Amino acid sequence: MSFTSRPLRLVALVLIPTLLAGCGVNAIPTKQERAKAAWADVQSQYQRRADLVPNLVATVQGYANQEKTVLIAVTQARASATQVKVDASTVTDPAAFQRYQAAQNQLSGVLGRLLAISENYPDLKSNQNFLALQSQLEGTENRISVARRDYNESVRDYDTTLRTLPGSLWAGSFYRSAKPMQLFEATATSQSAPKVSFTPPAAPTAATPAAPK
Repeated sequence: MSFTSRPLRLVALVLIPTLLAGCGVNAIPTKQERAKAAWADVQSQYQRRADLVPNLVATVQGYANQEKTVLIAVTQARASATQVKVDASTVTDPAAFQRYQAAQNQLSGVLGRLLAISENYPDLKSNQNFLALQSQLEGTENRISVARRDYNESVRDYDTTLRTLPGSLWAGSFYRSAKPMQLFEATATSQSAPKVSFTPPAAPTAATPAAPK
């Protein structure tokens, strides 16, 4: 009895994991890890942007110190964005995720204003350090956009697996701690790099003299 049951147990040990894998039991943790990796890339790109801000502010300040309102706004927005605490649980916490996204979107907005003021300062606009920082910042904004898109795609795939068969069965049995993840919402400031136009403003037209009465 024991002699015949031992081979059966060995066969079961081989077949059961194979059958479970074929039924998608590993899909949830696999897609969850993929989404977490995409989230880490988003954080990395946002941190890269934050690291560029101090040098950019210092460069602009050297030529346009009178633009204190914008300079202060950028510094404060950067502080807010970097002080928001994030970890792996942030993506499953709607309130925490919204705070993070709002802080990053605020920084995107004020950075656009900071780059735009260069139009008023020809020496700043032609400064090599400023141009290099501007190029790095715009490249980082583009990478942020790509990272957010990839993250959203991974999260949609993961969340769909939690809600549909057979994933919902595994979520209700083996992976009860698995929670849906939050998506980035598309906004004009966060989905595109700051745009700076170097077209000089149109010359003011002379006022038309009033017709004689």
